[in-house]
Amino acid sequence: MKISILSLSIISMIITGSFTQKEKADLVIINAKVLTIDKDNPTAQSIAIKGENIIAVGTTSEVSALIEKGSTKVIDAGGRFVIPGFNDAHVHFGPLDPDYIELRYTTDPSVITWKVKEQVAKSRPGELIRGGHWEHEMFNDKKWPTKELIDKVSPDNPVMLSRADGHSVLVNSYVLKASGITKNTPDPFGGVIQKDPVTGEPTGIIKENAQELIKTGEIKPVRTAEEENTRLWQGYLLALKEAREFGVTSVQIPGDADFEAYEKLQKAGELTCRIDIGKALTADTLLLKNYLELEKHYPKEGNWIRFGYLKAFMDGTLGSGTALMFEPFSDNPSTSGLALMPYEEMEKMIITADKLGFQIGVHAIGDKGNNWVLNAYEKAENVNGKRDSRHRIEHAQTLQPSDIQRFARLGVIASMQPTHCISDKKFCEKRIGAERSKGAYAWKGLANAGAILAFGTDYQVEPLNPMEGLYASVTRKDRLGEEGEGWHPEQKIKMQDAIKYYTLGSAYSQFMENRKGMIKPGYLADIVIVDKDLLTIPENEIMKTKVDYTITGGKVVFNSGR
Repeated sequence: MKISILSLSIISMIITGSFTQKEKADLVIINAKVLTIDKDNPTAQSIAIKGENIIAVGTTSEVSALIEKGSTKVIDAGGRFVIPGFNDAHVHFGPLDPDYIELRYTTDPSVITWKVKEQVAKSRPGELIRGGHWEHEMFNDKKWPTKELIDKVSPDNPVMLSRADGHSVLVNSYVLKASGITKNTPDPFGGVIQKDPVTGEPTGIIKENAQELIKTGEIKPVRTAEEENTRLWQGYLLALKEAREFGVTSVQIPGDADFEAYEKLQKAGELTCRIDIGKALTADTLLLKNYLELEKHYPKEGNWIRFGYLKAFMDGTLGSGTALMFEPFSDNPSTSGLALMPYEEMEKMIITADKLGFQIGVHAIGDKGNNWVLNAYEKAENVNGKRDSRHRIEHAQTLQPSDIQRFARLGVIASMQPTHCISDKKFCEKRIGAERSKGAYAWKGLANAGAILAFGTDYQVEPLNPMEGLYASVTRKDRLGEEGEGWHPEQKIKMQDAIKYYTLGSAYSQFMENRKGMIKPGYLADIVIVDKDLLTIPENEIMKTKVDYTITGGKVVFNSGR
């Protein structure tokens, strides 16, 4: 591997601690309140950057020596708060659809009808209309929506509206007919076609693996290839714009995404955050060997576009009533949720992939789902031997007390999304009862047990804005605010720790803690300047905090102009 003269120069400066007049910074931040996340040097006033790396962290007077008038860009933070760039450890990142029907926070189901009607009026017959983020627990009647809400306004267009968790979808009769889903269609393994208890007809709600029955291939595209490509490119640019405006400098995408698309964005100078892209977990050794070749092309040693972890699903979600629990749901004793595959199949896949050296992340929400995944990881360790695998459980939302200890013992990372807590707490106790809720979103319990936490958002299930996650972590309160100490306040964490899990914890989860996640000499210059001191402001100001600067790889990729 070739090391440039510039890299050798930076290494020399770091080792010796000397910054001569010849070695000047490209970018300097002065007069800041810096939370470094570096336990050996937790706070500072100033940062110097050369190329992609941080070369000095210290007082303003010390770092100012590295400013060369006329060539060094200087940002005077004016006392503003500075932290490492946010690293979203679990985000469904990709091109945004400008025509997507946004239904987040909808309380009146009739809103769904008029929003679909409005989009149909702008669409061509046969054009697929997508939307989602609805949450029936927020509806005034708290009832599941049905196809009748949208059929009357979309007779000539297929409509698919995903629930907020993405584990259920509302479709219209056009889609049901095109997919051949009728009252006689049986539920597949790990899936549910919701049916009217009186007529037996599909209601339009399709859950979990049953979504695979939807034949989108039968829904013909109405745009030309050129129109699709232009739309896709603009969608990527919109997503990257949103990320940098929220201070997100790294994203870890579970499951599949388009490596080549991000390479094109990078070549065009449009890639403003670092990308890890995973693949679906499988026991197919031939496919796994193909993954090994892909990993060589996008290695962990890279800093921009990297091969991530292998993703699988153990169960569904609390909101859809499909999380796999040991005991039946309190509000629906007829079910304990769904296993999306038999345990034996999951265990076999994990052992096979672990033997080849892959990192694995499995979606698990229910206490039984989490227990099964921990069991499979433990079996893989017994069969293949212990290594620094850094396997993950994605979400880890409801845990038995005995399993909390196992995360640390097995070295399994709890990849969690704090806003799930404040979104789900309104129905969590109704769904699983007060006692089981004590093990829900147990950030403090996991940390006290010695587990590594990595924070993210699960965007687009939840908003991408990290400030909402930080607020959830330290308050466990509704977004609108509420009296008291929050829901199960014993699981609240301090702001410094929440930021650490969102930066260094996420970097550790992708084997990058030696060069990302801290503001420290030698580390990648991924830095965020915000307009409020997150360590001292009242809790009702946290979500109002805005990003003023986002710096990725030493380049200012967002400047609010404030």
